Amino acid sequence: MYKRILLKLSGEALLGEQGHGIDGKVLEAYADEIRLVHEQGVQVAIVIGGGNIFRGMKAATDGMDRVQGDYMGMLATMINSMALQDALEQKGVATRLQSAIRMEQIAEPFIRRRAVRHLEKGRVVIFGAGTGNPYFTTDTAGSLRAIEIEADVILKGTRVDGVYDKDPEKNPDAVKFDRITGDEVLSRRLSVMDLTAFTLCRDNRTNIIVFDMGKPGNLLKVVKKEAVGTLVEWDY
Repeated sequence: MYKRILLKLSGEALLGEQGHGIDGKVLEAYADEIRLVHEQGVQVAIVIGGGNIFRGMKAATDGMDRVQGDYMGMLATMINSMALQDALEQKGVATRLQSAIRMEQIAEPFIRRRAVRHLEKGRVVIFGAGTGNPYFTTDTAGSLRAIEIEADVILKGTRVDGVYDKDPEKNPDAVKFDRITGDEVLSRRLSVMDLTAFTLCRDNRTNIIVFDMGKPGNLLKVVKKEAVGTLVEWDY
């Protein structure tokens, strides 16, 4: 079983059946999955996107200043992070929320040593506001935080059950990989993470598992190293 994980969640997944905002049923389901893993003694850190509320890159294409849009997107991740924190604490899970942008009334500032100490004390740590810098995605924030806290693996919870040779939502004949090297992902131009995030993982030999977070029990299976999703590993 993995000892310390970085769970990267999509903000869009929180939409559920709704057209906008946060679906309470999805949020509660995520909290249940995380609680099950936490009860196994696994140290859990989380990065969640904000695409269900605001996406800076899209706003830039609509004429908004990109930097301004990205900062708005960071605030959106804080809304999702606070919602997830509340859902976890209602289930008895101790949490700490750390923000890359200072907002003392609702979150601690990100301090690596403090984050690691929280994990060691059995608290789930949620990292909000991305990297705190524009032009970087929450995928990049997830990779960066995973490396900083020395996580065993990055678990990327998505709507699909792994990495395919082409988009399975558009191509019914798409073939799923159980394991694939990072170099092959790059050579095939497969969509796992953005290039900056992926390069960070490559340079630090941090493995990634892509799996379907919406299926009950999947997160626990992945943490137990069962054959779920796709393992992206690096040639040593």
